[in-house]
Amino acid sequence: MICTSLQNKTYEQILAILEDPAVEMAEIRLDRCPLSDEQIEALFADSDTPLIATCRIAESPSVEEAERRLRLAIEAGARFADLEIEAPAQTSKSFQHLCRKRGTEIIRSYHNYEETPDDEGLQMALARCFRYGADIAKIVTTCHGPEDAARLEALYSLVLEDVDSLQGRLVAFGMGEAGRQSRLECLRRGAPFTYAALSAEEASAPGQWSLAEMYPALYGDRRPYRAEGIAMPASKSFAQRAIFAAALATGTSHLSGYSPCGDSEAALALAEALGARVQREGDTLAITGIGAACGQLRPSQVDTGESGLLTRLAIPVLAAIGDGSFSVTGHGTLPDRPLSGAAGIMASFGVLLSNAVEREGKEVHIPAQVKGRLIPGTADVSGKGGSQLISGLLMALPLCDKDSTLHVSEPKSIPYMYITLDVLRHFGIQTRSEMEGDAEMLEADDWSGCTGISFKVRGRQRYRAADFAIEGDWSAAANYLVAGAVFGSAELTGLDTKSLQADLTIIDILVEAGAVVSQLDDEGTVCVRKAPLEAFRQDLSNAPDLFPIVAVLAAFCAGESRIAGVGRLVTKESNRAEAILQMLQQMGVEAHIEEDVLVVFGESLSARQLSGRLLRGGEYTSRHDHRMVMALKVASLGTESPIVIDDEACVGKSFPDFRL
Repeated sequence: MICTSLQNKTYEQILAILEDPAVEMAEIRLDRCPLSDEQIEALFADSDTPLIATCRIAESPSVEEAERRLRLAIEAGARFADLEIEAPAQTSKSFQHLCRKRGTEIIRSYHNYEETPDDEGLQMALARCFRYGADIAKIVTTCHGPEDAARLEALYSLVLEDVDSLQGRLVAFGMGEAGRQSRLECLRRGAPFTYAALSAEEASAPGQWSLAEMYPALYGDRRPYRAEGIAMPASKSFAQRAIFAAALATGTSHLSGYSPCGDSEAALALAEALGARVQREGDTLAITGIGAACGQLRPSQVDTGESGLLTRLAIPVLAAIGDGSFSVTGHGTLPDRPLSGAAGIMASFGVLLSNAVEREGKEVHIPAQVKGRLIPGTADVSGKGGSQLISGLLMALPLCDKDSTLHVSEPKSIPYMYITLDVLRHFGIQTRSEMEGDAEMLEADDWSGCTGISFKVRGRQRYRAADFAIEGDWSAAANYLVAGAVFGSAELTGLDTKSLQADLTIIDILVEAGAVVSQLDDEGTVCVRKAPLEAFRQDLSNAPDLFPIVAVLAAFCAGESRIAGVGRLVTKESNRAEAILQMLQQMGVEAHIEEDVLVVFGESLSARQLSGRLLRGGEYTSRHDHRMVMALKVASLGTESPIVIDDEACVGKSFPDFRL
């Protein structure tokens, strides 16, 4: 990335400059810009552009004044703050403490305007930067010849004690004509950003590039990605649950915010097959339900399309309200995906689940035969296979004639169970739940500390019609947000930042990686903007649908990213663990799987662009998996040649209108 250094500019001039899409990030020279305290606070509080607050002590009226102006910027929300390593010890200590408290990344800088020290001198300066708290070390010296620039560039190959990697953590380049090329070369070697002057006339040192020179030298003809005002489709996780609940209810429900996709349309078809009446009025569904009660239906066969969720909702619900014998069919990739653990769980409630056609192995697949009426009671079941069948039981057990207790050990995809409870609550169904595990982690809403959940379900309940607004889909949004974070910017509408959707985790991942994320208003508009990206660690056991696009993100984050939860991917629309690894390796990204963790060695977009290591284009298979298609489309923004996907139509399963 290019950081444009701004000096001798008024507040109004700075705001106008930051509107230029070519200004990816900016350094605000607080020692040179005539800004009031109020303007400093407003600038660093309101800008979506990543800003560096710099106030050189040597150019300030006093140490105290430099420290005060930096403090204003940091407290207002500066993304980075730069302090030279020559600063007094107490100033340095206070600076570090405030930055850590406010979440501002620390740049400690060393400048030598006379020469470039020898190797030992440079290494000592670099070590001092990190010893004085640097997240990013900045080493800038005057180069009198190519050997000086070579010594600076050699710093990127160092291995330092107590510093995991210099990838993304060092900005080293030279001043003077002999150091000019090093200002671009540093990006190729892994610097998170380099500096450019706003114009040639405003260069602050000999050899400094202007933004107009640097931008085409770095990006060539590649233009930044921009997505503005894109409305997100309805969450199919909410839509399918709400459609099914409305079909079971007494009266007419109105579900607003609906947008069609393959899985949600399958839910509507099933609702009508059960006897519900469905009317469409714009983006609102009017569903008149069947007033479901125990044992009232006698379906001989139901079709759940290509939806694994709908299948796992339908089996227990129809076992509760049916006559005890029916079959479930489907199409697409569904018959190839085992209903892992479903037979054992259903057996706990007196229902026999078996293959309707002869198959090898013990797992049940679609088409499946279901025999036996759902028997309420107390059961301990494993949640290792996921949450979908648990959600089906939570929808079915309230319809039984007695109370039930469902204890889930080793629960996965926990947020989806609570989405089910939230939808049920709207339709008049009450269920109590209690989590077990690490109390401190659970208190902090860290569900990775959950070892079990007990659900207390009262029987003899009835679904009542409801008016329900379907949320926008965070799993769809994740693709645009990653595209914006890596390649430019994205502004999306129709999202709830307080959602129970597990895929809201994409916001935490992007923030940890370093992207700029903000909420524009209270109407569900979320924005993300490109920033220097660094490696991250995340457990996606509760949000496995994010894996493909998060793997693409990791390919553009400097360093080693580790993404846990690989075991959840085997039974998706494809074997996603295998599909993702194959995709990355075909693209030229170093990646492997260690037990349950996908390890990805990433490089910044700038480093890939300058080193000729953009992702490889060519022919790719989606494995008929809608999420792989979207991830491949985002990755194609950073490939050396176009990507051709064998089956793009499968994206209609969740997001038929997906376009970048």
